[in-house]
Amino acid sequence: MVKPHIPSFGELLAPYLSGVPEEALPFLLSQLERTAAARYRGWAEEVPEYREKLLACADSEDEIADRVEHLLPPSDAHRALVLEMLPKAKAAYYKVFEGLSAVGQMTIQADAEKQGAGAWQRMKITHPALAEEMDALSEIELKSGDCLDQILGEMTTKKASYG
Repeated sequence: MVKPHIPSFGELLAPYLSGVPEEALPFLLSQLERTAAARYRGWAEEVPEYREKLLACADSEDEIADRVEHLLPPSDAHRALVLEMLPKAKAAYYKVFEGLSAVGQMTIQADAEKQGAGAWQRMKITHPALAEEMDALSEIELKSGDCLDQILGEMTTKKASYG
């Protein structure tokens, strides 16, 4: 299997991330976590052998979003701004996965989880009082990435053909 190109999601999403005020970034990221949760649910249907693990990852993505929205709730204006531009950010995110098998998509997402962990670490700069919470969010991201790596390893070992 040829390994798919793994983009820098920070660069890919920069036009959207830079389009919102710093205070709105956590909410934007929380909504992108929900987008990732939807992808996991799709893979759970596509690769039912790993349904339970993939649904657990989806729940983890939603947990991250819930925690962020609780810790750093957006103002009404920021919520409206993020929700207005979110479809474009989601489209850019989904485009990365177009035409790839479930294995290719999950390979990219495994790396995206590691990148996401880094994003929460960088949030500690603007939210130092929430450093422990940001560490916890990073840990959840890394666990999802590890779970995907495990699934991909098993699929490769079995020489399964998905997608």
